Amino acid sequence: MEVSKQSLQAHNERHIHGEKQFLARVSDYLGEFVYGAIDGAVTTFAVVAGSAGAGLESSIVIILGFANLIADGFAMSVGSFLSKKSEIQNYNKHKKIEYWEVDNIPEKEREEIREIYAAKGFKGELLDKVVDTITADKDRWVDVMMKEELEMAEETKSPFAMGLITFLSFIMMGFVPLIIYVVDYLGEIDVELFTVSSILTAFTFMGIGYLKGLVTYTPKLRSILETLILGGAAATLSYFVGDFLEQLIS
Repeated sequence: MEVSKQSLQAHNERHIHGEKQFLARVSDYLGEFVYGAIDGAVTTFAVVAGSAGAGLESSIVIILGFANLIADGFAMSVGSFLSKKSEIQNYNKHKKIEYWEVDNIPEKEREEIREIYAAKGFKGELLDKVVDTITADKDRWVDVMMKEELEMAEETKSPFAMGLITFLSFIMMGFVPLIIYVVDYLGEIDVELFTVSSILTAFTFMGIGYLKGLVTYTPKLRSILETLILGGAAATLSYFVGDFLEQLIS
């Protein structure tokens, strides 16, 4: 019986540890999800608002909306991928330089370690021990130089995963303003399309704002209102531009 309890406890601990690891990985990419979601919802709803202001039919709104959804979503994901890949390449380049300096000019690098920790308040024998400990291991030495001298941290997130999450969140949230237009196109319904789209998008902005608050550690209500106002401002501007151009052309 005792063995069963221990086995159950060990199983529970492994399960909890696995959940924590999963949540940590999800939270690592939450920023990319929010980044893509905000842009997807804002830009697509701006297209819908501009089309509504111009009095365009549902089929035209769908064409313009999906064109924006795919093109902008892909462009954002590629930008996210290339940006993060460049950061990793830049980090690796400087790390190679630090390894070369440790191998070829160790005294100079050792003195830099001493200066760094002296500036932190270490003195005398304690400072000597810290310097000796760090420089005793080349990898640790280089890591300290990267963090303390160059102020660079190694990126652990996958550039591909970041680009993919940005793209998927852009598509998912950006599709919301178009849902009612797609439904109307498949079978005409007697509702004010732009009003329904606005309501659905407003709820989407609120959800994204809440997630944004989690990512930025800001008050949730403030983050929700900021996202809602941003999206509303973009949509209002697009609506009146569309309305103005429609009157100008016609």
